[in-house]
Amino acid sequence: MSDASRVTVFLNGTIIVDPDEAGRSPETATSDAIAFRDGAVAALGDDARALAVSPTDDVTTVIDLAGGALVPGIGDGHAHPVLGGVEALGPQVRQAADLAGIVSAVAEWKAAHPDAEWIVGASYDATFSEGGLFDARWLDEVTGDTPTILRAWDYHTAWVNSAALAAAGITADTPDPELGRIVRRADGSPLGTLQEAAANDFIADIVPPFTLEQRLDAIERATRGYAEQGTTWIQDAWVEPADLGLYLEAAQQERLHTRVNLAFRADPARWREQVAEFASNRSRVRSLGHPRLTGDTVKFFLDGVIESHTAALIEPYADRPDDRGLPNWSDAELAEAVRAFDAEGFQLHLHAIGDAANRSALDALEQARDADPGRERHHVVAHVAVLDPADVQRFAELGVIANFEPYWAQCDAVMRDLTIPHLGHSREGWQYLIGSVHRSGATVTFGSDWPVTTRDWRPALSTAITRHSHTDPDAEAWLPDERVSAAVALGAYTTGIARQALASDRGTLAVGRAADAAWLSANPLAVAPESIAELDVLGTWLAGDVTFLHTSGAPGAPRTT
Repeated sequence: MSDASRVTVFLNGTIIVDPDEAGRSPETATSDAIAFRDGAVAALGDDARALAVSPTDDVTTVIDLAGGALVPGIGDGHAHPVLGGVEALGPQVRQAADLAGIVSAVAEWKAAHPDAEWIVGASYDATFSEGGLFDARWLDEVTGDTPTILRAWDYHTAWVNSAALAAAGITADTPDPELGRIVRRADGSPLGTLQEAAANDFIADIVPPFTLEQRLDAIERATRGYAEQGTTWIQDAWVEPADLGLYLEAAQQERLHTRVNLAFRADPARWREQVAEFASNRSRVRSLGHPRLTGDTVKFFLDGVIESHTAALIEPYADRPDDRGLPNWSDAELAEAVRAFDAEGFQLHLHAIGDAANRSALDALEQARDADPGRERHHVVAHVAVLDPADVQRFAELGVIANFEPYWAQCDAVMRDLTIPHLGHSREGWQYLIGSVHRSGATVTFGSDWPVTTRDWRPALSTAITRHSHTDPDAEAWLPDERVSAAVALGAYTTGIARQALASDRGTLAVGRAADAAWLSANPLAVAPESIAELDVLGTWLAGDVTFLHTSGAPGAPRTT
C-alpha cells in the first residue's frame, strides 16, 4: 500500500466542469461523476464511476453529492484577509444599525477591556453621519482618555477620539499629510475624521500593532472562513513589509487554509527602492516553496473612494465643483513605476475607483506593453468603479484583467446617499460596467474587498446576475444592461480567477486540472439568482485535500474503500 494513490470519487450530482462553456453548451460543460487522484482531476463520467467500484490498490473515498453540485474552487480576486481577521479583536461596530449603535459597541468593549491602552476597531458604516464625517467628541463620551481609532468600512477613512488626536500631536496647526486629509471644523480644529494617508499613516505610525500571534490567529481565522465558503485562492491586495514575515510564518506553521497571493504595496514616495525589495520578497516566498503561498504581485493605490471625494475624476464632483479627487500618483510617475515593476516580471494590481484613475491605469499599462510588446502579461485593474465608456474596449485591447467587486453593483444606501450625489446622475450609469467589459472580450474576475463588504461570494454572485440585493427579489435592476448570466458570473470566480492567479492548471474541473472544488447544495446555474445566496457549501477541496467538510448535516456522507 505504500505506492497507493489517494482517490476521491464524487457521484449523484452535477459536476460543472467549465463554467465558461456552461453558458454556451451545458451538455458538454457538465458531468455526473468526477474522480480526483493525487491532487488533480483523474476522470469524469463513466471513467470516474469505474474508479469507485473497481478493486485497485488505491485508497478511495466516495462522496455522494445527493443531488448537489461540484464547482471549480472559488477565488477571491481582491481581499484583505489580515485586516478582516483582526476585526474580531476590537469593538464589533460593523453590526451597529446606527451611530448610537457604534458608540454603544465601543462602550461595551471598553467596559470588557478596562486596561486596554488603545481601542482599535472596524468597520463602521459611514452613512450614519452626514457626508461620512464623524466627530471625535462623540467617541470621547464613552472612551475618556483611552486613545481610540475606528476604521470605516471603506478602509480609506478613520474616526478617532480626542485622546488619539493628542497622541498623534494633531492640532489645528497640523498640515494635511501628502495624499491625505485631516477633516476640520469651521475653526480649523481637527474634527476626528481622517482620510487616505492621514488615516493610513496614523495606523502605521501611531497605533500600537497587534502581536504576531494575534495576527497569525487572524490569518488562520480568515482563511479557514474562506475555506468554509468554498474558496481556494485569495489575492491579498495590500501587503506591507511586516506582513511578509507573518505570511511566511503562517505557511510554515500550516495555518493557511487557502492559497494566498501577496500584492506588495508600491509607495509613491519610495517605489524606486522597492523594486529590488519586492524582488527579494518574491524570492523569499519562492524559496519557502509552500504550495499555498505566492508573492508575485505589486499593488498600486491610484486614488481613494467616491464616498470621501478622494477618487480621481476626469470632471469635478457634482457637489464639489472645484474638486476632482485625490490621485496618489502623477501620470508620468505612475507610468515610470509601472514600467519598472513590469520589467521585473511582476504582475501589477492597480486600485482604480474614479474614471480618471482607471484611464491613468490603462495608459500606464499600455506604455509598459509598448516598451516590451512581446511578453504575455496578466495585469489587473481592481474595482473599475467608474469607467468612461470610451475606455471599456481598452481592457480587451490591452489584455488587462478587470477585477470587479460585484456586491457593490446595486443601488443600496451607500450608493443612494453618498456615491450618486457625489458623482451626479450624468455619471451614475458609468459604474460597475461588468456586462460591457465582458462583452468587449476582456477577462473579468470577481472579488470581495473583504472586510469592506462581505467575503461571501454567494450574495455577490447573485448581485452580478440581478443588479439588486438578493434580499429584495422584486427590486428593480440597477443599470440592467450591465447584468451578466449566471455562467459568466461563476466564470469570473473560477476560470477568470485562474488567469489572475497565474495558474493555468486551475479554474475548471477538466481532466488533468488541479483538484480544487466546492460542493454546493444545488446547481448555482439552475436555481433562481436570488436563491444563490442561500446555497449551502458542504465541502471544499484544495489540490484534492479536504479543507472543509460540513459533516453535521451533509447529505452525502463519504465512505472509504
